[in-house]
Amino acid sequence: MTHFPIPCRVRDLPGRVLLVLPPEIDLCNAPALCAGVLSYAAARAESPGVLVLDLTRTRFMDSQGARLVEDVRRGLPPHIRLRVAAAPDGVPYRVLSLTGVRRDVPVHEDPDRALRNG
Repeated sequence: MTHFPIPCRVRDLPGRVLLVLPPEIDLCNAPALCAGVLSYAAARAESPGVLVLDLTRTRFMDSQGARLVEDVRRGLPPHIRLRVAAAPDGVPYRVLSLTGVRRDVPVHEDPDRALRNG
């Protein structure tokens, strides 16, 4: 099993995976998170149809967080759809909006909605 930097949690559902990302994402942990997410997706015996990155608990995220989302999107096999959950009033949502990542990756206001609409 792939290990993620603490405190990343995995919620594995039929055909869907939710990865709860840490409270801070920056240059110190973004590369390891990206590698962990892509490794997890590649190692699954039965690939998920939807992968959700949950940023609702992330309080700080700089441009490395946006790059993380873009790198995951580019690194996933084409049959896996990427979604993001981010609170509309939170820093991750604003960073994803300002960097233009929201144009390429659907961002939902909560994890349940991201899982349903995937």
